[in-house]
Amino acid sequence: MARHLKFSLAAVAALAIAGAASAEVPANIADALADKTRPAADSERDAARKPGELLAFAGVKEGDQVADFIIGGGYFTRILSGAVGPTGKVFAYQPAEFIQFSADYGESLKKVAAERANVTASSASFDAFDLPDNLDLVLTVQNYHDLHLKPVPPTAAGAINAEIFKSLKPGGVFLVVDHEAKAGADLVATADGLHRIDIAQARKEIEAAGFKLEAESQLLDQPADPRTANVFDPSIRGKTDQFVLKFRKPA
Repeated sequence: MARHLKFSLAAVAALAIAGAASAEVPANIADALADKTRPAADSERDAARKPGELLAFAGVKEGDQVADFIIGGGYFTRILSGAVGPTGKVFAYQPAEFIQFSADYGESLKKVAAERANVTASSASFDAFDLPDNLDLVLTVQNYHDLHLKPVPPTAAGAINAEIFKSLKPGGVFLVVDHEAKAGADLVATADGLHRIDIAQARKEIEAAGFKLEAESQLLDQPADPRTANVFDPSIRGKTDQFVLKFRKPA
């Protein structure tokens, strides 16, 4: 617990309630996970990634308008699509910079958008990032640190957090999950070399946009991770210590 954020007693109590609630996965999320059209490789990762508990913690409901910020292979995009249902909408964002680095990112975006009628794809560059307004949730998983990679402009994190804040409805949620670095670790060097970020740094940046930290979950804690290895290192891949922060736009 010492490495994590320090809460007041009231916040600890609220966090305990949120954690307890997230243990029971609502039917809309459970059904999305059970969807037979999901790739088998995705379903095989569920035990480690705990998407049901994460989306329950975020409060995803049928009919929600949500965004998946940096979708990677589309793992969470597909689950979100099923969880919000046909009356909901998922905005799937894959930055142009990622697609330029690897065409596979572009193919993943096209594929998930073609599969799911309620998914709208965007491949704008970071500096042209734009979301529709009145969203219920923006989710980013294992990618917030990418805003501090060396090729990314140093102002990107601030601008993107501001855009996400603007696009969420009052009371909307920004759920951030990422690989954790050691406290005080150099921001750019750690993001670029280890693909991690210091939890305190992430919180500072996101709160600067106007968000309020509502809760932290220890769902993806891995105490054995020394937080000093690149997340793709075979010794730690799939077993990294990850923080889960739930921010809310004030109503």
